[in-house]
Amino acid sequence: MEMERKTKEMEEKLCRRCKVSYRDSSNNDSSCRFHPSFFVCRHHDDQKRYYELGPDDPPYAARFYDCCGAEDPNAPGCVTSPHISYDD
Repeated sequence: MEMERKTKEMEEKLCRRCKVSYRDSSNNDSSCRFHPSFFVCRHHDDQKRYYELGPDDPPYAARFYDCCGAEDPNAPGCVTSPHISYDD
């Protein structure tokens, strides 16, 4: 039983939020950094309408993460938490 538990702790998992491989033994409250919302596009002519960024969006649209306002799609996440695997 002890051997089985140690094997599970050493097994690599993939986080479903940040897509990083991790082990349970090193997973803590600040291991995962992610954006809890979508990268969106907002047209300047209709600032009340939000939607997910698409390939045909016009060049005059503002693009940002809806959760924190970061304008770079590769910006580090604005929230940290433990990793969550696809198996959890």
